[in-house]
Amino acid sequence: QVQLVESGGGLVQAGGSLRLSCEASGRTFITYSMGWFRQAPGKEREFVAAITYSGGVTYYADSVKGRFTISRDNAKNTVYLQMNSLNPEDTAVYFCAASTWYSSGALRQPPSYNYWGQGTQVTVSS
Repeated sequence: QVQLVESGGGLVQAGGSLRLSCEASGRTFITYSMGWFRQAPGKEREFVAAITYSGGVTYYADSVKGRFTISRDNAKNTVYLQMNSLNPEDTAVYFCAASTWYSSGALRQPPSYNYWGQGTQVTVSS
């Protein structure tokens, strides 16, 4: 069992930055690939970024590539999402999730994830 707790969300102006954190419980964090997803009101949950268990490979949605950076610190059981150049279209609840998969195709799909956090709200004002 893995419990995930996100933090770092908030209100920011367009062009600003935020860093989300997701801390995992348990000693098995290093065995999971980690992903970030987001869900805006009335929309489906969409993939944002993922990182394999070792941190050696990262994947990004086209909409955030070049603006967002995913990273992890296995010693702290934490995964991060650095978000720069935010725009109002980035407004959503952001979720972190843990997966036993490691391929790009799998990590872009919500059903590939075993555990989810409760989400943190990110609001970008224009």
